[in-house]
Amino acid sequence: GEIAAAVVGGWLSLVDGARVVALRSRAIGEVLAGGGGMLAVQASAEEVGVWLQDVSGVGIAAVNGPRSVVLSGTREGLETCVGVWSARGVWVKWVPVDYASHSEQVEEVRDRILTDLAPVVPLSGGVPMLSTMTGDWVTAGEEDGEEGGGLGAGYWVENLRRPVRFAEATRRLADEGFGAFVEVSAHPVLVMGVEETVDAARAEASEDVPPVVAVGTLRRGEGGWDQFLRSLAGLFVRGAADPDWQVLLGGPHPRVELPTYAFQRRRFWIESVKKDPVPQAADPVDEAFWAAVESEDMASLADSLQVETDALRGVLPALTSWRMRRREESLVDGWRYREEWKPVPAPATTAITGAWTVAVPATHRDTPTVTAVLDGLRRNGADLRVIEVSGADPEALAEQLRGDTADDGQPPAGVLSLLAIDDRPHPDHPELTEGNAATVALVRALDAWGVNSRLWCATSQAVATVDSAEVRNPVQATVWGMGASLALDHPATWGGLLDLPSDIDARTADLLSAVLASGGPEDQVAIRTAGLFARRIVRARLDETATPAAQPWQPHGTVLVTGGTGGVGAQVALRLARDGVEHLVLTSRSGSEARGAAELEAELAVLGAKVTFAACDIADREAVRELITSLPVPLTGVFHLAGAVPEGEQRLSTITLEEFARTIRAKIGGAMHLDELLADRDLEVFVTFSSGSAVWGNAHQAAYGGANAFLDALAHHRRSRGLPGTSIAWGLWGGQGADADTDAQLRRIGVRAMEPRLALDVLRQVLDHGTGHLVATDIDWQRFAPVFTISRERPLLDSIPEVRAALSEGTGAATPDEDTSGQETIAVRLAGLSPAERDHALLDVVRTQVAAVLRYQDAADVEPDHSFKDLGFDSVTAVELRNRLNGATGMRLPATAVFDYATPLALAAHLKTELFEDEEAAATGTVPLLAELDRLEASVTSLPPTDIEQMRLASRLQGLVAKLNEIVGAGVPEAETLADKLEAATADDIFDLIDKDLGLG
Repeated sequence: GEIAAAVVGGWLSLVDGARVVALRSRAIGEVLAGGGGMLAVQASAEEVGVWLQDVSGVGIAAVNGPRSVVLSGTREGLETCVGVWSARGVWVKWVPVDYASHSEQVEEVRDRILTDLAPVVPLSGGVPMLSTMTGDWVTAGEEDGEEGGGLGAGYWVENLRRPVRFAEATRRLADEGFGAFVEVSAHPVLVMGVEETVDAARAEASEDVPPVVAVGTLRRGEGGWDQFLRSLAGLFVRGAADPDWQVLLGGPHPRVELPTYAFQRRRFWIESVKKDPVPQAADPVDEAFWAAVESEDMASLADSLQVETDALRGVLPALTSWRMRRREESLVDGWRYREEWKPVPAPATTAITGAWTVAVPATHRDTPTVTAVLDGLRRNGADLRVIEVSGADPEALAEQLRGDTADDGQPPAGVLSLLAIDDRPHPDHPELTEGNAATVALVRALDAWGVNSRLWCATSQAVATVDSAEVRNPVQATVWGMGASLALDHPATWGGLLDLPSDIDARTADLLSAVLASGGPEDQVAIRTAGLFARRIVRARLDETATPAAQPWQPHGTVLVTGGTGGVGAQVALRLARDGVEHLVLTSRSGSEARGAAELEAELAVLGAKVTFAACDIADREAVRELITSLPVPLTGVFHLAGAVPEGEQRLSTITLEEFARTIRAKIGGAMHLDELLADRDLEVFVTFSSGSAVWGNAHQAAYGGANAFLDALAHHRRSRGLPGTSIAWGLWGGQGADADTDAQLRRIGVRAMEPRLALDVLRQVLDHGTGHLVATDIDWQRFAPVFTISRERPLLDSIPEVRAALSEGTGAATPDEDTSGQETIAVRLAGLSPAERDHALLDVVRTQVAAVLRYQDAADVEPDHSFKDLGFDSVTAVELRNRLNGATGMRLPATAVFDYATPLALAAHLKTELFEDEEAAATGTVPLLAELDRLEASVTSLPPTDIEQMRLASRLQGLVAKLNEIVGAGVPEAETLADKLEAATADDIFDLIDKDLGLG
């Protein structure tokens, strides 16, 4: 790279530049090749220097950034580094060379290179050049390579011998005012180092240092003119370049005039929603034709077409096959979804009220990210309590939380966790970071504390809103999978997920404050310099979204499948064999002793594939290293399916950190090891099998969701590094190997099992089209959406038309055009009854529908004062009861009716209020306030003691009684005033009273 820069800058002639490249490379190949190696390490130069004191034959070859170091030396010494440092959780990666540049080994070729390059004549360049060897500006001088000298033979020997001081050169350029860096290469590898170096300089500076722009030119696999123009546009829009677009684009093009005033950052575009085609009435002629084809009724078909039967003998099988294929393609296309980040307007205010607790890693208290967040929150009015968290002890953390409450003893309005930004590997569970472990502890601590504060969890650069390159910290994405499940487990106290950019300025800090202050429904938000982006799931039909397949992927060579003997793993192996792979390596803990391995081997042999069963703990790095070392070449693909299936409910508030780690160990640990140990292999595909639990969550399965979210983020991270990476978030697979209880639960909420053969067609589509991430699932949205949204709004699914249609049903009051005959019938039927008889009749309606939902033989078996929770109701059955009661009464009850009115008795009372409120009030003088108090009494007394204690209901009600007694004791006039107010109270008035005095709002 520096040789090319010297030629472009005019410091070397083109001939001399070619001479340096060719002759120096020849000396390396003939003398140094095979004698050493190089290793990339994610750590600071200072840390590496200390570690190397115990290693011989290895030194620092390059410092590319604050935590980006390259080593060179003997193979033995480097392997020692890999073994020791990987065990500590340090990221290391072999550089694919077999010699040790920038090390003492170069002394072996010093004299030869000096002789070979003696004819090189250094020039006085026309473009300034900063040497990454010396850290100084190059000047015209002698060719001996001393600092400040010219670029003769001596310089190019020292350039190969000395360490590369890239970070130092970058920092000097930034200090001298250079604001744009362009890496001219086939794929950017130093852009990240530039950004990290400048970020570190800004953090240390006593005054504001302007940010810099760093871009590449091309990308691996995207080496064309379009990518070059995109990179140039990246410089242009940041004000770092002013190219002649008319020349570059080959002529004049329309230009859009931008407003002359400052951007208001509000969207006025009409959102275009693609409507699904309206189903047309079936053509009876077509129906008859295809019915005859599918039944292979040749005589009927020949009669319809008025042709001889013999003329159809060759055509009918083809028609039948085509019809079946088209139906399957349409079915599979309906399973395809993708993640999309939708720009959303910023909330109107950034003002945060009340006390907030911010949990930060003790080791990151003074980092730029934490400092910027805290400063922004304080600037926008937040009363902050900052707790510094060390370790993952939930009991100790609960004590910290209790001891840091406001002066009045009230819990905080909200809790913001910045714990996930601590990326250090956990010492006991390396598949977990310290930050993720602390987040688990925080959730448990808040649950033990029993407060209603909303919890928000923030990450940094863990999600890709536009491009995979945004994902710099895939391990932090684990929190996103955990959060998706926590939103289901704790809907009332879950705030949401936030992803922060690398650089937090005043505006992005204000956006963070606005999200926290808004209390809006958006609970999965990425904050970027361009604004706020909210996560959505949208359809990804193949003809609309997939990149055309230039050349379908053809399996060949050796392919590794982890978890390859299980139900889905075996299906994948068989499909790969059918598609032509020669050799399959299938791993499991039991290897060839795994159940069904012999039968699978026989099936694969029939298909012509050789199979090797390997017993390997995929979460054990050393075991994976030995496995990879033993694999034959070429290894062309990896499919990572290994992972623990969660056994029953795993509430985050009750499981230990060890249990959490056990769930994620194979998925996360295995993927980490494969990513690292195969980074230097020329793989064609690297596929991880994720789960929909990472997208919309599974109740009480936060660990499982977190593991799968990491797999999705890892695929993005690999693609950002120019490596193959694909993750598919699967729904429910059918066939053998599935968990019957889990399958039954998923089917109840509308998640249908996919036929494995067709699911594998989706896999082939993904591989043929180079897709990075896809959600593949067969869901009945009509059934799933009401259950998913029963406890709170969930904008994640707003962009799916079927979801909007499902949620629009059963909401709002009946319009004049709607059929309300059911309500009229029951109202008329009960009109002539006495109040006691009405109560009995409505309770009978409720108990009858409850019995039908729960499959009871007799409605009399439903105890009227037992809570729906104790009767066994969950989200699914709550929706079903709502639907049945709506049908029986003609009313429009919300899906939350079972939770709002906790017993059949309370629900029946609510039905009576809705149907006969005016009549009852007129006849008895009962005001809405007292009816609400009756409802509140029925709901509260039906709760279990643990819920009453957790919500502090007794103390709240006692507080209200005390206030009423104070008013009464102060004198009759004021008491009469209160009575007057109560007499005239509306439902809204009583709700305000409950909100203010009971704290139940």
